[in-house]
Amino acid sequence: MQTAFKLALSLAVILLCTQIGKRFPSLAGLIATMPLTSLLVLVWLYSDNPDNSRLLENYARGAMWGILPTILFFLVAYWCFRKQFSFTLVLSASFGVWLIGALVHQWFLR
Repeated sequence: MQTAFKLALSLAVILLCTQIGKRFPSLAGLIATMPLTSLLVLVWLYSDNPDNSRLLENYARGAMWGILPTILFFLVAYWCFRKQFSFTLVLSASFGVWLIGALVHQWFLR
């Protein structure tokens, strides 16, 4: 039951952003990049492991440094959209750059 609640609340956040994005795309972008997902993950991790502050610390550190590959993703996406590339190419290029950044991220955090 707890997993179903987590799933429903997480899905509600995504659907809310999608609905807002139809009318106010920049507001939806702001909401989607808010630490809502991280907040949910911290709450779920804490509720499952209340005595493991090291786990929460490591998650927060990973999320903090994970912002850099995410910024790269959006910079590439923005640039590609401005150049009017196809949606598939935009996603491929953005995800490719993010993946390289994520691999570097994981290498540095070891």
